[in-house]
Amino acid sequence: MSGDEIMVTTHNLGFPRIGRNRELKFALEKYWKGDISEQALSDTAADLRIQHWQDQSMLDWIPVGDFSLYDHVLDMSFMLGNIPQRVSSFSASSPIDNYFRVARGRSAHDIAAHSCVNAGEMTKWFDTNYHYIVPEFNRNTRFALNADHLLEQIQQAQKIHRHIKPVILGPVTYLWLGKSKDGSDKLDRLDDLLGVYAQLLDQLKHAGIHWVQIDEPILVMELTQEWKHAVRNSYYQLQATPVNLMLTTYFGQLQDNLQLACELPVQGLHLDAVTAYDEIDKVIDWLPRHKVLSLGVVNGRNIWKTDLTETLNWLEPVHARLQERLWLTPSCSLLHVPVDLDSEQKLDADIRSWLAFATQKLNEIGVLANALNHGRESVAEILLENSASVSSRKQSKRVHHEKTKARVREINEAMGIRQSSYDQRSIVQRKQFQLPLFPTTTIGSFPQTLEIRQKRRDFRAGKLLETDYRKAMRKEIEFCVREQEALGLDVFVHGEPERNDMVEYFGEQLAGFAFTQFGWVQSYGSRCVKPPIIYGDVSHSHAMTTEWIQYAQSLTRKPMKGMLTGPVTMLNWSFVRDDQTREQTCMQLALAIRDEVLALEQAGIKIIQIDEAAMREGLPLRRSQWNGYLDWAIRAFRITANGVKDETQIHTHMCYSEFNDIMAAIARMDADVITIETSRSDMELLDAFDQFRYPNEIGPGVYDIHSPNIPSVDSIIELMEKAAQRIPVERLWVNPDCGLKTRTWEEVKPALHNMIAASRHLARNLSTEQIS
Repeated sequence: MSGDEIMVTTHNLGFPRIGRNRELKFALEKYWKGDISEQALSDTAADLRIQHWQDQSMLDWIPVGDFSLYDHVLDMSFMLGNIPQRVSSFSASSPIDNYFRVARGRSAHDIAAHSCVNAGEMTKWFDTNYHYIVPEFNRNTRFALNADHLLEQIQQAQKIHRHIKPVILGPVTYLWLGKSKDGSDKLDRLDDLLGVYAQLLDQLKHAGIHWVQIDEPILVMELTQEWKHAVRNSYYQLQATPVNLMLTTYFGQLQDNLQLACELPVQGLHLDAVTAYDEIDKVIDWLPRHKVLSLGVVNGRNIWKTDLTETLNWLEPVHARLQERLWLTPSCSLLHVPVDLDSEQKLDADIRSWLAFATQKLNEIGVLANALNHGRESVAEILLENSASVSSRKQSKRVHHEKTKARVREINEAMGIRQSSYDQRSIVQRKQFQLPLFPTTTIGSFPQTLEIRQKRRDFRAGKLLETDYRKAMRKEIEFCVREQEALGLDVFVHGEPERNDMVEYFGEQLAGFAFTQFGWVQSYGSRCVKPPIIYGDVSHSHAMTTEWIQYAQSLTRKPMKGMLTGPVTMLNWSFVRDDQTREQTCMQLALAIRDEVLALEQAGIKIIQIDEAAMREGLPLRRSQWNGYLDWAIRAFRITANGVKDETQIHTHMCYSEFNDIMAAIARMDADVITIETSRSDMELLDAFDQFRYPNEIGPGVYDIHSPNIPSVDSIIELMEKAAQRIPVERLWVNPDCGLKTRTWEEVKPALHNMIAASRHLARNLSTEQIS
């Protein structure tokens, strides 16, 4: 930094981990298969960290500790010595073995020994599509510091950059994110936890650290007085720490926690100025004059260019007030956006000119800092180019289509109402399908083998004729059908070999979407997704799935599910345009997917599954705002699904989120059958049914597809017996907790065999008279 007293400081809250070409993903999967050594994995991770620090070298302070082999919350659990007993009892040949046992139920060294444990529960990180491993607590939990990995990374980073800022999850958010496994109060663990945090901060001081970023995103949520006291107590206990603390919040406004956040005895506060813009002046007023204010002025969760001129218009007065106390950064970690737009050489030129990925966002921070430090004239050319891009997007005729907007205006209440109630529909459907008790099905996809992926790549590259591609996909569909017949499933799926991704596949066939080649972001562990970009009005022009589903149905007499992705998930798993409300975009999506639902029904498909895996993650972080979101999200689903006849059975699927507190809203969706994740949480979701009588049918996921472990028949029976204590058996289905595309056939077939065996056992031994 310059010695000028009014110079602003630039930093970053976190950088994408996976690498420009998903190097981390491929290294992890090779390691798990035993194809590379632990040292080779460690070398790849080290190389990525160095590259990422170099990519951020233009900043005054760079983060360290934001990199993770699987999940940063899991990293924090291991640094704090909070390892579940079922895993810590292993005499691991390497510490990394237990790490991956918690992450995925198995380490690389467990493959030969066929040893496995239950993986840690996984759920969504606040309102994002990133998943974290839930910390586990009980009344005997004790913490013990092991910061070796972080300290090693600090030593590496200090060779590259002068100013290093470690990133750690704050103690109160860590407890908030976890679960008590025995009903004890999580906050009873706080004093012991704070002692370990004090040790950690002392070690960081001795490692030459001056600033530590300590993330407490729960401060944007509605907290009880008990949790507010925990926040206050924690930072007063840590105020003697020998390093400067940058208390970091993101994803929302502070609201009733604003005064608390400003008054805590820390040296700096980060505010997400994208979502909490209206609070900036109030925070400046409340913040003591000796504290730094970090403003997240560039959106860290979306991919649109920042309007730099507009930002400077409000930022310059802020700079005048704060002077050297102002730090600039993106709004949150850049974990949620792709790495580098420069990799996208095939993206439409106009659309590309509207975008900024992680490295471009850091450049935007640099431009804003230079404009504040040296005047706008120092970056005049860049500002002109940025203004032209922003203006081009606003005026583009590719973005706005009056016909689509008019159709949304014509939406009426009747479009979201089925012809008859579920009680009446279910009679018609049971007579039609003649399914047994505890009918079995899968969620949609079957393993996406290397051969399938290669065929799709060759077709896209023009190396495979369309006729040959269709023939290859039909062959894969037939294989899936024959495997399901051999296993004895009750309701089939076509396996989705033609689909690259459950959102991208549909977006490629709808107006208003654009797609990248390398726009990958991490969902969990080695799982990466490439979110589509919704840049304009969305509409449906042709049937997208009927050919494949009709062909699959022609191969069997068993009912075949048509598989679609719902409008809310399409929205929440895309980078969404920010020039209209999310509700407006979702209604356009609802009409487009409704057209496909009706096309499937017209084609003779009697069961249609409309996945809403991301329904919950769109919830505002503050409960007081939930109803507004749920009203239009549920309405969008109903518009999509409810134009069909009574004979058509509508399924939906949700995964890896807490649903207990929105079960009444889920019931309003009025799907005939909902399949839902419950296996990793040991059917905790079903506790909701103690207070709420779910009116329709439900398939609680009986095994965790994100782990390579094969579920036993007994474990599935045990889970379903728990379900049968709360839900009438005639309304229960048996299914995995998610699609099977990431697994191998060697894992899928024995798992489904055991699932079906459990179903048949339950049908023989449980009756509606025994359990209701």
